[in-house]
Amino acid sequence: MTNTEEQTFLHGLEKKLWTSANKLLPSLDASQYKHVVLGLVFLKYVSDAFDMRRQQLMAQFQNPEHMYFLDPEDFDGGGEGADYQAEISEELEQRDYYTEANVFWVPPAARWEFIQNQNKVVITGEININDKTIRSVGQLIDYALERIEIDNPKLKGVLNKRYTQLQIEQSKLGELIDLISTIPFTHATLSSKDILGHVYEYFLGQFALAEGKKGGQFYTPKSIVTLIVQMLEPFKGRVYDPAMGSGGFFVQSEKFITEHQGKIGDVSIYGQEANHTTWQLAAMNMVIRGIDFNFGKQPASTYTHNQHPDLRADFVMANPPFNMKEWDTGVDDNDPRWQHGKPPSGNANFAWLQHMLYHTAPNGSLGLLLANGSMSSNTSGEGDIRKALIEADLVECMVALPGQLFTNTQIPACIWFLTKNKGARTAASGRKLRDRSGEILFIDARQLGFMKDRVLRDFSDDDLKQVSDTFHHWQSAPCHSALDAESSHVYSDQAGFCRSASLAEVQKHDYVLTPGRYVGAAAEADDGEPFADKMARFTSTLKEQFVESERLAAEIKNNLAGLGYEL
Repeated sequence: MTNTEEQTFLHGLEKKLWTSANKLLPSLDASQYKHVVLGLVFLKYVSDAFDMRRQQLMAQFQNPEHMYFLDPEDFDGGGEGADYQAEISEELEQRDYYTEANVFWVPPAARWEFIQNQNKVVITGEININDKTIRSVGQLIDYALERIEIDNPKLKGVLNKRYTQLQIEQSKLGELIDLISTIPFTHATLSSKDILGHVYEYFLGQFALAEGKKGGQFYTPKSIVTLIVQMLEPFKGRVYDPAMGSGGFFVQSEKFITEHQGKIGDVSIYGQEANHTTWQLAAMNMVIRGIDFNFGKQPASTYTHNQHPDLRADFVMANPPFNMKEWDTGVDDNDPRWQHGKPPSGNANFAWLQHMLYHTAPNGSLGLLLANGSMSSNTSGEGDIRKALIEADLVECMVALPGQLFTNTQIPACIWFLTKNKGARTAASGRKLRDRSGEILFIDARQLGFMKDRVLRDFSDDDLKQVSDTFHHWQSAPCHSALDAESSHVYSDQAGFCRSASLAEVQKHDYVLTPGRYVGAAAEADDGEPFADKMARFTSTLKEQFVESERLAAEIKNNLAGLGYEL
């Protein structure tokens, strides 16, 4: 998590870029604007990462101890010979030097310095690149993206090569290139990757606000993504999101692993997304971070064209569209995913849940954001599915969230956590898990968080830690070793916040999973006044208020009578 000084720096950068970009592209709507800006951010990001690796290689190649590729007879000791410089330049263009360091390969015509220099030329004239005549800034950018796709087959069909078709002044596009060039990369504690990654996520959030609700899709608040990732701890194994959007869960998983000294290479990323535009953005989001991924051959419906039919993931995370209707067109009623009951056509909540569960490995876990109705609804067989999930002992934890978390919906939400193995074992994080069979943890987080502005609520780092720590302490086998202070915390119920309930208790509540039913009310602080004395005082005060109320009512009647009105 960033500190106050870093936050100030990043917020200043956000304001500068968003305000300036809006002035440059006033004629575009959000759906077009998104691709214009994020496509250029993508080019800048991969190019800068490439340049940093290039500088590292240059330093190595100029060190005589590492000049294994040079002919000693060509080396004059000063590093200035023509043959020497030519060989250095040739080596710097070897793709393997970049890919071995998990750095995206950027062809010459797509490098930011080249684009920035040439965009001023094509505004007034034309240039020739590899026998192709470029006559506009839009053509220059499209060609750069085309070269990237050719050199990186995994991105084929991903990049949005439509800059030539934009109905805007070419000079404005050139100014936008210059604006993105001003993103500062020199900061005491933030890396260039952190800075540009933050810019990318910020723009995604702003576009979600600008576009509003679309087909039930909502931009997942970063704090909620962080909470699910912190609770599941995806250190090692396969991570899957069947409704991945722009890939926020994958980005946060990478950050979590990095912050906890894990290895990114220990995690495999799988995702699926039906919206072509969002599918493209997710792939770009992974590439700019050097995350390897498998998003299937194409954007497609998770229900009718499952891109990963044989996948069994260790961690499954998603924020699918809430209460999605008519989701089952073309889906077989006997689909093997519906192991706990056929979900109703009018609501896909339990279809998402069962799809995720079907793709969860035997020791895997899942975290799913759903509308609150999923915890109690008995409509069209939903109650029967929920009952089957509970009796199969798959539900591990339920978290009720506060309102006003989403930018474009007021639908109250909750998080379901399920696991296929509640038995004692060692988690991917290394924590020793106790046997939780027959238990469900309920957390009521509705009172947590703070208002970040007039309409939106958010969680603080402490809020996230309180919820995730509570879950982990409940899961963990008690350990009082001084060598493992974190594991020495023992879980205990907290009235109004959390409670561990047995399946028998849940059955008594007709299989309703709303945390408020189980955690009860928070105990009020004892002020030392005996209950009898307190009730006498309250009764006396109430009597005085009734007398005063009657006096005021009589006075109002008299005043109205004086004006010629009667009640």
